[in-house]
Amino acid sequence: MLSSYYTVKGYGEHEIVIQKSRFIAYVQRVTTEEDAQAFINDIKKKHWNATHNCSAYMIGEQDHIQKANDDGEPSGTAGVPILEVLKKRQLKDTAVVITRYFGGIKLGAGGLIRAYGSSTTEGINATGVVERRLVQTLSVKVDYGWLGKLENELRNSRFRLKNIDYAEQVIFHSYIEDGDEDAFREWITNLTNGQATIEDGEHSYLEIDVTET
Repeated sequence: MLSSYYTVKGYGEHEIVIQKSRFIAYVQRVTTEEDAQAFINDIKKKHWNATHNCSAYMIGEQDHIQKANDDGEPSGTAGVPILEVLKKRQLKDTAVVITRYFGGIKLGAGGLIRAYGSSTTEGINATGVVERRLVQTLSVKVDYGWLGKLENELRNSRFRLKNIDYAEQVIFHSYIEDGDEDAFREWITNLTNGQATIEDGEHSYLEIDVTET
């Protein structure tokens, strides 16, 4: 599992007009090629009368699945520019479809490349990007006498407090980023004079909003 990576928040869409042509960007997070193809086909069905429905997607931890489709535009002027934006933004597990309704003015190869690139960028910005960070939930169990001090210390630390359970003892559940587990355990042990019990929990990804990658 990657310690962190960027992807889009989920589904989004955004339209721009360039030289009277409408460019509608559709963005979706996908985890398989089948999901990406299904998403593209759904947009094609929705815009069956569009001049073009160009697309690209990049999937996998090592970006091992990369596809681009010009859908009738001159070769290399649509799908590749979309894919290049995904690469530049380092967006994994992301599919983009750009629907174009021709407005009567030809843009030329350079104009098409810029138009599809700009539409992709604006569509991604409208959808939003997140950084997914690998974390492990570590649970700290202490007597209630430590409640106030430990809660205050955790909330003011670099570690992210998930929630607190109030049982026979108080249990603090925290998200600890990959590689920080030993430092967290040592910090808690020193803070509580060794009176805390620390238990390992599950690994998951924590999503953090980013404005640009």
